[in-house]
Amino acid sequence: MKRKTDKYEQILTAAIRVFADKGFSQSTISQIAQEAGVADGTIYLYFKNKDDILVQSYERMTDRASDRFWKAVAEGHTAVEKLHHLIHAHLDLFQNDPFGAVVFQSETHLQWRLVHEPISRISKTYRDIVSQVVDLGQKQGAIRNNLYVGLVKRLIFGAVDEVIDTWINTGMDHDLVSMAEPLVDLFIKGIGTAQG
Repeated sequence: MKRKTDKYEQILTAAIRVFADKGFSQSTISQIAQEAGVADGTIYLYFKNKDDILVQSYERMTDRASDRFWKAVAEGHTAVEKLHHLIHAHLDLFQNDPFGAVVFQSETHLQWRLVHEPISRISKTYRDIVSQVVDLGQKQGAIRNNLYVGLVKRLIFGAVDEVIDTWINTGMDHDLVSMAEPLVDLFIKGIGTAQG
């Protein structure tokens, strides 16, 4: 089976658009072929079936996300900068790929059987990055030492995930990336006061 050619990328991009518009279960190979501007049979030169297209699209999305997250964190010097760069990169990635964002947010749980491997890998990458940031922050005195790091990981990923869901469900009517600063502020400062 052919891989990683312009046609392969063209089909994946078309598939993401179709999945975002119709949902994976309701999408057909013919619809994907039409969106890609190729014959139905051409799809099978690159993919086994519709399931394979979804898996390959997740592989592509999560590989790109992983590279982007590591590069973003490397640009920061302090833990707070690294966290800001991570959140900014996460939101920017979805904002610049709205069709991918819709598919990723809506199909991951529905199609878990198919996509659990790439999702597990990117989830582990994200947790590893957050662990490193928290460890550095504790050494730098910017993050408390008495934290349950597993909870911090879930807090950060869950909050960012919810912000992305809200952005999608409200018609993408605001600048998603602008939420990075308030999110990091919330993570670092919490919601309590000194008196509290």
